[in-house]
Amino acid sequence: MKIKTINLVCFSPTGTSKKTIENIAKGMGVNDVKLIDLTLSENTKDIKFSDEDFVIFGMPVYGGRIPITGVKRLKKLTSENTLSAIVVVYGNRAYEDALLELKNIVMELKFKPVAGGAFIGEHSFSSTELPIGHGRPDQQDDLDAISFGEKIMDKIGKIRGIDDCSIIEVPGNFPYKDKMPPSKAAPSTNNDICTMCESCATVCPVNAIQYKDEVITDNDKCILCCACVRICPDGARILDIPPLLEKIKALSENCKDPKKVEIFI
Repeated sequence: MKIKTINLVCFSPTGTSKKTIENIAKGMGVNDVKLIDLTLSENTKDIKFSDEDFVIFGMPVYGGRIPITGVKRLKKLTSENTLSAIVVVYGNRAYEDALLELKNIVMELKFKPVAGGAFIGEHSFSSTELPIGHGRPDQQDDLDAISFGEKIMDKIGKIRGIDDCSIIEVPGNFPYKDKMPPSKAAPSTNNDICTMCESCATVCPVNAIQYKDEVITDNDKCILCCACVRICPDGARILDIPPLLEKIKALSENCKDPKKVEIFI
């Protein structure tokens, strides 16, 4: 089969899932590449793909599952037996049921996942003091993603027709593990150094941040993606939730050994 267009579909608050699937597309060597970034709510719209498209889905892993916000936005997409690759990116702990969940979601939308991968990125809770997957994806991760793209193209080149392709098997359990309950918490703002630049609001995927006389965060909306913490140029956004800090400390201690990329094709 020949692919005319590669579509990159991602929910990527801190940019790691987006970077990973961009590198996969680079390895596929197709000139026409389109990015459909579902991270911000205003980018979410109904899109239908054809059998001339190829879609690479990139999703982060939150507690071993695909984040609810990402799932809701994925379900705006439809397909006519479009071939696809499914990719999850996790913070050096475990991806558990996330890849299987993503596979089942895209199949419900009539996509055909012919390749899959679990890649590693720096954990969204990682910090200088408590690193978790620090520096990932690194140069080797980038090369692994490009190589994965090459393998996908090799597989596609051997497929004679849509009915000839095989759906991949991926690890995971069903029923899935329970999603993490809403935390009802959010990063806070150090108003002494905040310059009200509004960077944090521009990257929030759920519009949880507003500006009045100070930065106001809706804890009920926040999904703890930490995009606001990463983007703040002054270090004014802080993840300082005591119960969560204990978990972050444990993750930093227990997830030191670098995990390796896993691919399924």
